[in-house]
Amino acid sequence: MSDETSSSWKSTLTACIPQRYVLGLMGFLAVANAYAMRGILNLAITEMVVNPKNKAHHHVDDPNACPGILEVKNHTDPNNEFDWDEQTQGYILSAFYWGYVLTHLPGGLLAQRFGGKQTLGLGILGTAVLTLLTPFAARAGPNWLIAVRLLEGLGEGTTFPALNQLLAQWVPPLERGRLGSLVFAGNQIGTVVSSALSGLLLDVYDWPIIFYLFGSAGVLWYVFWIFLCYNDPASHPFITEKEKDYLEETLGGIKRKEHLRVPWGSMATSLPLWALIIGQIGHDWGLFT
Repeated sequence: MSDETSSSWKSTLTACIPQRYVLGLMGFLAVANAYAMRGILNLAITEMVVNPKNKAHHHVDDPNACPGILEVKNHTDPNNEFDWDEQTQGYILSAFYWGYVLTHLPGGLLAQRFGGKQTLGLGILGTAVLTLLTPFAARAGPNWLIAVRLLEGLGEGTTFPALNQLLAQWVPPLERGRLGSLVFAGNQIGTVVSSALSGLLLDVYDWPIIFYLFGSAGVLWYVFWIFLCYNDPASHPFITEKEKDYLEETLGGIKRKEHLRVPWGSMATSLPLWALIIGQIGHDWGLFT
């Protein structure tokens, strides 16, 4: 693409859509795909693992044979490749969250240090690449699959800290409810769409297809993310001056102050904070267990 064509394309984009809305849409797609990639294994594993009931031996009396017991085996779907017991499946399905819980706080620090764009982008990209590798890891053995899922969790743990840092830099106070709702609606929409689509695909194709689909979607998202979204309005190369001035006026040129003390005592005694924590625990308990 020539510089003239690229400049014309960017001018058209900025004239049609404010860049904070582009960020909101890309943030929505990031959350939607993140929840899709974390959840598809829960569906695929039903097609990956041999059902214990299909391995059971059923004994029936054959009235036309000599007295005795006839052993009959149920048919086993040849697409069910793995004979993993319930404990192994539990380790595989929980491995993502072992990594996920570890990178929330580091994710916020990384976003402050390097910016939310790269922290979020590389986290989603890493998860997408690992999602593409999931079928190979599964066939290499359950320990490999556990390792891949653990690394996926480490990558996705940066998603929300980085997104919150970006929204603070881009979204005026009066628009935070609207744009925040758009971004975080990706949670529910990504889960619903990926579950429905995965069910349809698993009915027609072998189980690896859903990992290739959503992993590829994550890589494609990253390509657009790199070219369309930036850490803040000041560093954006093709934002309009009108929008930049508006954001600087409403946000006051947000800068991170150094050496801020964390008010641990006030936080520990804040009833609204505890209400938020308890509500979030209840939400996550119902969603993930």
